[in-house]
Amino acid sequence: MKNNNGKRYTEEMKESIIKRMMPPNNESVSQLSKELGISEPTLYNWRKKARLAGNPTPGDGQSSEHWSSEDKFLVVMESYALNGAELVEYCRKKGLYKEQIEAWRETCLNANKEEPNRTKQLNYELKEEKKRTNDLEKDLRKKEKGLSEAAALLLLRKKAQASLKGTKRTND
Repeated sequence: MKNNNGKRYTEEMKESIIKRMMPPNNESVSQLSKELGISEPTLYNWRKKARLAGNPTPGDGQSSEHWSSEDKFLVVMESYALNGAELVEYCRKKGLYKEQIEAWRETCLNANKEEPNRTKQLNYELKEEKKRTNDLEKDLRKKEKGLSEAAALLLLRKKAQASLKGTKRTND
């Protein structure tokens, strides 16, 4: 990456800035931009790449309870295989509480719990909607047929009247 002066940012510099966006520092992108003179889009791009690499980088200056679902999920992924002592150490380094991570983990594990019931409900609703559509189309076809018949009868009536008028004139 090049800075405003056309110089490249070193990988070490990028890593140190990304680390400042990560817990426990969780410094905001706008704050870092002002302090370091690096554009916000550049910092957001670095943060995005760090997230894609699996690093929680909130970089919004908010407390961990206000982090995005993505950042909470990344913390859960990062800490999932840790035993009790390792998890406590991880929490200390990241400025988090074990209970927070456990609650986030529980939320992640239960995220799709209702999915089968929801799918069943959506399938039922779809089936009912198809039935309703078919009934409406059937009703529409009946009405179209009725309108066709009415139009044909009106046309015959007009022809009959015209025919009768022509017959009366010839008889006069």
